[in-house]
Amino acid sequence: MKSFYITTPLYYVNAPPHIGHAYTTLAADVLARWHRLRGRKAHLLTGTDEHGANIEKIAREAGKDPRQWADEMSERFRALWGALGVRYDDFIRTTEPRHERPVQQVFEVLLRKGDIYKGTYEGWYCLPCENFWEQEDLVRGSCPVHGKTAEKIQEESYFFRLSRYQDPLLEHYRDHPDFLKPSFRASEVTNFVQSGLKDLSVSRAKVRWGIGVPGDGRHTIYVWFDALLNYITAAGYSPVPHERSPRFEDHWPAEVHLVGKEIFRFHAVIWPAMLMALDLPLPGTVFAHGWWTVEGEKMSKSKGNFIDPQEMIREFGVDAFRYYLFREVPFGQDGDFSRRALKSRYNAELANDLGNLLSRVAQMVENFCAGRLPYRPKMQEDFLTGELAKKTQVLEASIEGLAFSQALDTIWEVIRRLNQRVDRWAPWEKVKGDPDRVAFFLFDMVSSLRLLSDWISPFMPQAAQDMQAQLGEGGRPIRKGPPLFPRK
Repeated sequence: MKSFYITTPLYYVNAPPHIGHAYTTLAADVLARWHRLRGRKAHLLTGTDEHGANIEKIAREAGKDPRQWADEMSERFRALWGALGVRYDDFIRTTEPRHERPVQQVFEVLLRKGDIYKGTYEGWYCLPCENFWEQEDLVRGSCPVHGKTAEKIQEESYFFRLSRYQDPLLEHYRDHPDFLKPSFRASEVTNFVQSGLKDLSVSRAKVRWGIGVPGDGRHTIYVWFDALLNYITAAGYSPVPHERSPRFEDHWPAEVHLVGKEIFRFHAVIWPAMLMALDLPLPGTVFAHGWWTVEGEKMSKSKGNFIDPQEMIREFGVDAFRYYLFREVPFGQDGDFSRRALKSRYNAELANDLGNLLSRVAQMVENFCAGRLPYRPKMQEDFLTGELAKKTQVLEASIEGLAFSQALDTIWEVIRRLNQRVDRWAPWEKVKGDPDRVAFFLFDMVSSLRLLSDWISPFMPQAAQDMQAQLGEGGRPIRKGPPLFPRK
């Protein structure tokens, strides 16, 4: 069976990681963990994008060379993924030889095919995002993403014949409605392509920190052209057949590229056109999620309101942070991060709904059954084979459709129903008069909670392990443990 290949963007090492980077990577981790839970092979790729004029400039201002700067920043991303419990399968850096060599080979192949040619570029350039913009894209002369004044430049450049792929792209969008997700963002891309594609500058003549254009020492390859190829170079691709890794067939095409909405156009237009030029299959879905504001305001350096995931982990724990990001906002839409909302969900939903339910059930098994899972009496249909079985397909469809908040809604609906059952049954009152019925009830509750621990594990892996430990997985006694989520 082919691996289910999931990617994050390569994160640009111009600044430390923040909540936006964490959001994309955690979404990929949730999806990969879910597929592994269902017995499927999953391969999660992430990494860092390290070339370009902006990195040269920032490193110089910090008194460092670009390599040293990139090494330090890349390590900060790795450290954060470790702190967040992200189980990636590969981490690629664009400064690695396994990436740089095939990028140059791709450039040579497309040059020979006529998909890349030399010309002169004149247009508007934003240094922070290393992106070229058309005049009509600018907002009062500034980059629409960073708000920085765009620079008018004219220089010799190599171009990729993006215009050649306008009709093939539109045809692909029509024939593959799941390619651009969420659907409400697809029309923006389609309209852009229909308005007419222009050839893309794919080299810079004045940037030294980059991958050199083969046979032309005056040019380095445009950082975006370089970075997009990571999805295939990391999978072992080379356009030279005998250098291509056998594992490439196991990974490519990717099932899902997860990206922020600000880079959707690169992944939905430029990247598939590059793949078409290489005669490679396109990924199944490019999914663009929204942006986070903080307490109703856009994150910015001047306001100093970037959310540091490490700080949230220290205060609320990693699982609570992971849970909040996907519970609070439907994935794909913009959201507002509020510490007050995080604390509220923590206490009401994690500490009370889930944590208290686990404690009550484990305590009753410890008190009434000496910490052993009761036998399963042959009585009426239980909750596990009834209501929970109906929810499994709903949950699977939600997660695989990247509707993470909907999946958590389904899980919490079940958690609340289980809490209601405990209150309604009041087994502490029935245990003396009807022990068999209480045994049935507790067997059903423990079994239901064990299944719930699997369901929450992609979102909250440590909490799932703690639940399983208290619920006697692996033949251990069932014992009430420390609170799953101590109240804040």
